Amino acid sequence: MSLCTIPGLNLSVAPDRLPAPALAAEPDAGVAVLAGGCFWCTEAVFAQLDGVRSVEPGYAGGHALRANYEAVCTGATGHAEAIRIVYDPARIAFGTLLRVFFAAAHDATQRDRQGHDIGSQYRSAIFPQDAVQQACAESYIRQLSEAGVFLAPIATTVEPGQVFHPAEPYHRDYAARNPQQPYIRAVSAPKAARLRQFFPELLKTDG
Repeated sequence: MSLCTIPGLNLSVAPDRLPAPALAAEPDAGVAVLAGGCFWCTEAVFAQLDGVRSVEPGYAGGHALRANYEAVCTGATGHAEAIRIVYDPARIAFGTLLRVFFAAAHDATQRDRQGHDIGSQYRSAIFPQDAVQQACAESYIRQLSEAGVFLAPIATTVEPGQVFHPAEPYHRDYAARNPQQPYIRAVSAPKAARLRQFFPELLKTDG
């Protein structure tokens, strides 16, 4: 498949050809916190996965004790827009979440931005919940870098020990509630569609 047909990615292979993490995160914490640009978009991607119980938008990785949307958008607090994923480890593993994160949810080679969203609040970051997740994340970044699956260096940071601050309620399920909003149609919907295209076996099923 031509890479030019996969907008928003900087991969040398099709998304479904990304390898799974060689190092498994076991025992699994059942909570993952990831940042990959606008949290409306990443929430819409991960909410589709079988085994994911909830996805909550919020802020992580900042130096300020509190976070809110207006402050984070200035870039002054150091926080990234992030999502907290609560999942069933018996149905989906942390490593699978990482694979989706790098393969379909965002462009991991963009530093402090995602497309036209520019600033450290849109950085690519993993906020491990324990030492096992940290080891798995760092190992996977090395694995992907050594395999050359990206056309540019991976910019994703691994930032342990960070507090997650839930976002304001109006951000929750924003893409699902506002499918015709221009930003959702142009940016969020294509990312959600990318997951459905390349990872149909990971999707929730009706009933």
